Amino acid sequence: MLESSRTHSSFSNGNGSKDLKDSIDKHLKYSQAKNWPTSTPLDHYNSVALTVRDRLVERWINTQHEYHEKDPKRIYYLSMEFLVGRALSNYLVNLDFKNDFYRAVKELGIRLEDLEENDIEAGLGNGGLGRLAACYLDSMATLGLPAYGYGIRYEYGIFYQKIINGFQVETADNWLRRGSPWEIPRPDYMYPVKFYGTTRQGTNKAGQPVSEWIDTHDDVMAMAYDIPIPGYHNKTVNNLRLWGARSTREFDLGVFNSGDYVQAVNRKQESETISKVLYPNDKNMWGKELRLKQEYFFVSASLQDIIRRYKRTHSTYEKFSRKVAIQLNDAHPALAIPELMRILVDEECRPWEEAWEIVVETFGYTNHTVLPEALEKWTAELMGHVLPRHLEIIFEINHRFLEKARKQYPNDEKRIERLSLIEEKPVKSIRMSNLAIVGSHAVNGVAQLHSHILKTNVFKDYNDLFPDRFKNITNGITQRLWLKSCNPELAELLTETVGEEWTTHLDILRQLLPYTKDDDFIRRWREIKQSNKKRLARHVQQELSIDLNPESLFDVHVKRIHEYKRQVLCALHAVALYNRLKEQPYTECVPRTIIFAGKAAPGYEMAKLVIKLITSIADKVNNDPDTSDKLKVIFVPNYSVTKAEWIIPGADLSEQVSTAGHEASGTGNMKLALNGALTIGTLDGANIEIRDQVGEDNIFIFGLTAEEVERTRKNGYRPRDYYQSNPELKQVLDMIRDGYFAPNHPRIFSPLIDSLLVHGDHYRVLADFDDYLATQKKVETLYLDPDAWTRKSIINSANMGCFSSDRSIREYCRLIWGIEA
Repeated sequence: MLESSRTHSSFSNGNGSKDLKDSIDKHLKYSQAKNWPTSTPLDHYNSVALTVRDRLVERWINTQHEYHEKDPKRIYYLSMEFLVGRALSNYLVNLDFKNDFYRAVKELGIRLEDLEENDIEAGLGNGGLGRLAACYLDSMATLGLPAYGYGIRYEYGIFYQKIINGFQVETADNWLRRGSPWEIPRPDYMYPVKFYGTTRQGTNKAGQPVSEWIDTHDDVMAMAYDIPIPGYHNKTVNNLRLWGARSTREFDLGVFNSGDYVQAVNRKQESETISKVLYPNDKNMWGKELRLKQEYFFVSASLQDIIRRYKRTHSTYEKFSRKVAIQLNDAHPALAIPELMRILVDEECRPWEEAWEIVVETFGYTNHTVLPEALEKWTAELMGHVLPRHLEIIFEINHRFLEKARKQYPNDEKRIERLSLIEEKPVKSIRMSNLAIVGSHAVNGVAQLHSHILKTNVFKDYNDLFPDRFKNITNGITQRLWLKSCNPELAELLTETVGEEWTTHLDILRQLLPYTKDDDFIRRWREIKQSNKKRLARHVQQELSIDLNPESLFDVHVKRIHEYKRQVLCALHAVALYNRLKEQPYTECVPRTIIFAGKAAPGYEMAKLVIKLITSIADKVNNDPDTSDKLKVIFVPNYSVTKAEWIIPGADLSEQVSTAGHEASGTGNMKLALNGALTIGTLDGANIEIRDQVGEDNIFIFGLTAEEVERTRKNGYRPRDYYQSNPELKQVLDMIRDGYFAPNHPRIFSPLIDSLLVHGDHYRVLADFDDYLATQKKVETLYLDPDAWTRKSIINSANMGCFSSDRSIREYCRLIWGIEA
């Protein structure tokens, strides 16, 4: 024991290259039990990671101690996803010893390529929702805010995407197979989470009626795993706490003793399934039930932890909402509202009215969708089966809420039906977004158009009832990752030109605007873009064995695959370009490389068919000698933060083509514009605010507006009219329908064509096709003038200051949390 203490104390936490080398060497010996001759690249990575973690832990402990001593109001960010990306590279950006670190590993003979290869991306998210949460944690730490993230430690993430014969194939994303040196298990922070059972009515010591949740079974323990979140070049290190499910006991000894060992172990494994996979396929009842249990599991554990921390310094709940701010990142964590009510009323014996006031003042709710089908609902039957006490509480919340609503609208039962937390038909269900609105003191959308639609359409009745409750806080991204880390050459030019301050005050980039008239600056900017395009081309060659022309226009559409995001519109454009090249092979044109990436949900068949369409078009186009040197179509599999880091800096054109009125905000549009890509997009989500910032002359806007889309729904829409009147569109659709791109399966794309021509073209692809192609011609004309294109590229980057997540978090502090940043 004494020897162990001496060994640990011999680790040096200095940040010079000598101290770093010493720490890496000692971790290799004492943490990995290896010497240099027998060590592997994984040993080197773990030793390096633990060396960096040592320096984080020191600041981490000091930060948490300071929070304990000063007892500030704390922010708790509850999210089903945290897409944090590669830890080592992120930490090195925020910690202030990157140059010494690179010198140390080089002198030790450790290859940076090996470190990057072993820096596995945590499978804790799918897309924009999780990446936004990660950006916000970064900003909260950078702004020195006492903040905590809470989520689930998914063992397998969403899935690893492979493309086999052009189809998406999902395989397990076993990101923890080699462990994670960044997380610290906390078996001392383990909380019980109950399921099923029934309720029993009774009275407490004060004679008040109470409800008791009894006879629960399949209970689990939630065990904490902590990941440090450092601020940028400061001493703050906050905490991301993820919950892993553990059986309440190793296995059922009674079953084991009866001789059924397999069944005893199976019961243990079944109870731990909760934290296995992000977003189980909920097309069947088993998947729906598991998803509901996941949501309750993490909010129950998080609230127990929040209350434990609060009770260290407070004996009553009088100051709870003044010391605790809980932000619900979408409606997935909305069960936290009835859960806190259950704790306050059932366990703490607080009167209902007092408990409800605490709940409403504590919670804030961020909505991320305007799509009715995406607003989460749970059937009352399933809720009552899994969480019987919570169903009772939700019914009681609804009863009291509707009583007050009826006083305001005494003769308007239709409105009362819309306001109700309970949807009666076709199946009695709980509307989780309604619950989140009623149980929060602030509700925010994530872009100006999105917030407007929430207030005037999706939740108009609630806005009428609570006119001060709805806010807008446009999403943001952290420039530390999405420029400084992923685009180091451009970051160096920016720092050289306007100073280092842009890393924490992004609006400083406006000082670049005069340089749009500086020929030398324009040249250097273009050279950096070209260097990034060559890097992207190398990655594509290594992964797909496809050679790209860096001189071509890199046209990028990277995001989750969904019909409303309209990857299919870009695919139709690719076919139209292919046909033009086939018909006029000798005509001068702008060479174009169209790059797609993104995952489709495993149960979303139409989205998976879009992937097959893209890959089929790519096979034909890329292997046709008439077109392959002028047009390439690429689908990059298994899109992730890491792949975004090398795709985004190399993009010339940013595709943001969702049907107007459907995208809440988007953050890919911000990342691409910040890195100098020009946007082609609809007036949807944050595209509107990007246009307002960069100017109409520096963005390519096309298509129907949200109001025009809505009018087509009210006044009628005939997609076949577009098909019949536009020969180019007709040719493209006929080729796809008749199997030109899939001769061995000629009818495979019939469902996709039918969705456009027979089933109403819900996302108005055909209505926007002609304007989209005309706008793409404007793109090509501008690309032929490199100086003009580069000036607009600089203008886009320079005007991205308001899209920093630092600005977003300052607005949350001011408008929702009541905290000074």
